[in-house]
Amino acid sequence: MDRSELKLKLMEYAAKGYEVPRMDMIKTPEQIEGIRKAGKVNSAVLDAVEKNIKVGMTTDDINTIVYDTTLKLKAIPACLNYEGFPKSVCTSVNDVICHGIPDPHQVLKSGDIVNVDATTIYEGYVGDASRMFMLGRVPAERKNLVGITKECLKRGMENAVGWKNTLGDIGAAIQSFAQKHGCSVVREFGGHGVGLEMHEDPFVSHVGKRKTGMLLVPGMVITIEPMINAGTPELWIDEVNGWTVHTADGKDSAQWEHTLLITEGEPEVLSW
Repeated sequence: MDRSELKLKLMEYAAKGYEVPRMDMIKTPEQIEGIRKAGKVNSAVLDAVEKNIKVGMTTDDINTIVYDTTLKLKAIPACLNYEGFPKSVCTSVNDVICHGIPDPHQVLKSGDIVNVDATTIYEGYVGDASRMFMLGRVPAERKNLVGITKECLKRGMENAVGWKNTLGDIGAAIQSFAQKHGCSVVREFGGHGVGLEMHEDPFVSHVGKRKTGMLLVPGMVITIEPMINAGTPELWIDEVNGWTVHTADGKDSAQWEHTLLITEGEPEVLSW
């Protein structure tokens, strides 16, 4: 379908009452190929973390792995200096929901769970993903939270079919599964469009109602990145560094993130 045909089809859906994406939210084949390459590089960066992360290293050691690997792959760590963020990656341990700043004094201990969120610019395009890592002897309740969160991502992806699903379907699938298992969903932060910039429209909420919100259209590139808390969904942001987001009750949080290309069938995972 060329761009003129796509525009007409969007107009038809809009006339039926659907909220439809702007044309600039739908990537061209050339853009998709560039984002696909960036996503593979970003995944390779996370592979390097997965190969080397261990008890006793610091979160700043993770930052070094990300920085060195990214440069080795002739890419740019997008987080570094992004709106003043001082490091190349986010490392969020235990009760930290997101935007944890790597610290040479924060040593990873047996039993910790840590989210490593990497974003990479390669040849002008952006890849974005995060993974959870469980270190040493992790308590059962923490393992359970990590597993529930990964299943939330899977269920969100299953509800991301072009011309069929809406953003509300993604949020509803995630919210219902998390709450069924006694967990809560962070609302203030969510997924987003990505590929030409680090953060683009639309905002992808991980809570919602089915058949509401923007229609998903083939060619859209979004992240789904549910942040699931063991306790309350409420949070607080570190006033000293202005970045690190903690759970309000001090209980654990977990997150998994993929970058996805929306298609007429199962979405294509561009970074994982």
